[in-house]
Amino acid sequence: MASRRKNKASKLFVLDTNVLLHDPTCLYRFEEHDIFIPIITLEELDTHKKGMSEVARNARQASRFLDEIVSAGADQIETGIPLETASRGAATGRLILQTQALGSALPASLPVGKADNQILGIVKALKEHDGDRPAILVSKDINMRIKARALGLDAEDYFNDKVLEDTDLLYTGSREIDGAFWERNGKDLKSWQEHGRSYYQIKGGDVPNLYLNQMLWQQGEQPLQARVTAVEGKTAVLETLRDYTHQKNNVWGITARNREQNFALNLLMNPDIDFVTLLGQAGTGKTLLTLAAGLALTLEQKLYSEIIMTRVTVPVGEDIGFLPGTEEEKMAPWMGALEDNLDVLNKSEDDGGDWGRAATRDLVRSRIKVKSLNFMRGRTFLNKYLIIDEAQNLTPKQMKTLVTRAGPGTKVVCLGNIAQIDTPYLTEGSSGLTYVVDRFKGWSHSGHITLQRGERSRLADHAAEVL
Repeated sequence: MASRRKNKASKLFVLDTNVLLHDPTCLYRFEEHDIFIPIITLEELDTHKKGMSEVARNARQASRFLDEIVSAGADQIETGIPLETASRGAATGRLILQTQALGSALPASLPVGKADNQILGIVKALKEHDGDRPAILVSKDINMRIKARALGLDAEDYFNDKVLEDTDLLYTGSREIDGAFWERNGKDLKSWQEHGRSYYQIKGGDVPNLYLNQMLWQQGEQPLQARVTAVEGKTAVLETLRDYTHQKNNVWGITARNREQNFALNLLMNPDIDFVTLLGQAGTGKTLLTLAAGLALTLEQKLYSEIIMTRVTVPVGEDIGFLPGTEEEKMAPWMGALEDNLDVLNKSEDDGGDWGRAATRDLVRSRIKVKSLNFMRGRTFLNKYLIIDEAQNLTPKQMKTLVTRAGPGTKVVCLGNIAQIDTPYLTEGSSGLTYVVDRFKGWSHSGHITLQRGERSRLADHAAEVL
């Protein structure tokens, strides 16, 4: 009786191929519900398994998982193989493979030969066969979900790999405080000076909601910009920021044009922070600030031996081709952003004239290496300043592969705009960039800032507003 009751409560999810290609671990993510895999899904997995792309890797991994599950429970294929052992307790449902022809009459306008329509026919047949228990199609394909709903079937997107349901909740790295903040948390206020910076120790109810390296700012008669350097229980220490908006603190000739840029430069120029993420729309200055800080730390302060810049060449992680040329030359078409920013950074050296500028440009170029993501596996970077541009196009797994390349003394900076994702099946909520921003918040050696204001030109700003 108990098992029947469980079946009433549990649902039957029919998996489309693209879900397995997107996340092979989805087999273990449906908790107490059962999973149904049509034979056509296995056929499609087979066609995708060749090659070195991320999709092919995922197809092979999904097949390995299926093999593991089916080998352990071959005698239970008819009734469904329990997933509990294979998933190490994460899923308590069963895996059901299609063992007999299932089909239901679809509208004549839907061609039967198409795999998508065959899967829709199976969902319809399962729904008719077991009326009490909902059969739900899970697919990343929007059109497939629309067709399913048009046929009166239940369909859902696969959300399990989403870091955040709503990207508005994504950590911005900064927070405005008002006068009442000091009244609430400043009862035992201590302040002191060290190395030209002011420090404040505060205690109160707001402190547990602060993150390490979060930027706090206050406007008004006594403006303040500070970084949270320590949080313990209800006690926190704030350190005032260096003012990079002032010309005397310029970084390779660049000064911050707004508050968020000042926050970003404070994180980029701090050698104690190993991992920085900068989010922002086009024109907020992400690449320019990062390169200026990189050049200052590499050429002036000699903290790093060189700058390595990589960006996702969409199609992501595909081969960069057999055109003649070195890795750098093949990456050149994707590196227009780097060249544009280097032109700006070289302009600031006015004293040397044309010769001086040319010499500076050659020196700067010799210290910047451009690498393709394809050759990153197995490498370790020592004392490098690694910039990952267009990071919103990376999956969480690719992001992990890249960030774990960092050896001792390496700083990693991820730049991106989660509103511009070009990779199929990645959304703002499941992008690798969203993933690292969320997972790294509050670590003492990482910082994040969402840049708000575009600083390109009045034309670009107006275009962004009205177009």
